[in-house]
Amino acid sequence: MHGAMTVIITASELARELAGQAPPVLLDVRWQLSLAKAAGAPAFDGRAEYAAGHIPGAAFVDLDRELAAAPGARGRHPLPDIAEFGAAMRRAGVSAGRPVVVYDGGQGWAAARAWWLLRWTGHPDVRVLDGGLPSWEGELATGTSTPAEGDFRPAPGAAGLLDADGAAALARTGVLLDARAGERYRGEVEPVDRVGGHIPGAVSAPTAENVGPDGRFLPAAELKDRFKALGVRADTEVGVYCGSGVSAAHEVLALAVAGIPAALYVGSWSEWSADPSRPVATGADPQ
Repeated sequence: MHGAMTVIITASELARELAGQAPPVLLDVRWQLSLAKAAGAPAFDGRAEYAAGHIPGAAFVDLDRELAAAPGARGRHPLPDIAEFGAAMRRAGVSAGRPVVVYDGGQGWAAARAWWLLRWTGHPDVRVLDGGLPSWEGELATGTSTPAEGDFRPAPGAAGLLDADGAAALARTGVLLDARAGERYRGEVEPVDRVGGHIPGAVSAPTAENVGPDGRFLPAAELKDRFKALGVRADTEVGVYCGSGVSAAHEVLALAVAGIPAALYVGSWSEWSADPSRPVATGADPQ
């Protein structure tokens, strides 16, 4: 599960697999965190972007509606209802015995969220298109693709998921990485949540530093060195959080590329900061 060859795929590799006799199921999960509504501008419409052009055969998956439950006390992107998630995946053509490749508009966050959910719920073969749709050089299809119904039945795993108490404990006993931008970790700005800062003991590790200028992941050896510098060793228990469990999934994916298993705190800062009883640390010092 944790080797680079099993969690990401290049555009050229994907093109070869799609032309083969057993092509993977393709999921288009274009999404972006947008503050447009606050500014009065129209919100990003992933479904419209998909209809305007997608990799042939891909089915659209809505992150906000199918990869998360409604915002609330558990955060802005809490875990979806497992039965509803399974139904959405089957509608998208996902089956347990067929590989899945997920892509988004290039940032990789949304694709990683789908990758994490499918792996956590038991799918054995899910990969993310490295670099997303911008890396694809083939033709694009327009309109909507309707795949044959899949048979995937999600079975959530016992490991790989943190709640607030688990994240707090891991910050003391292992390494808890904060995948948000450094200024949000330090509490200098907070454009979305109630208060700025970080979980006491968490280490700043912006997910943007896991990729190069082209949006593709850094080589596995470089990622391994990066996480080692952040305190991750061979026997270290690792967890990741962000604002709402989306960019943190991308960091879990980066850790997997480096061969390092990690758990995801899905509620992340949006859940933690909404509870006034939870402590908040600010500044560059983890504590």
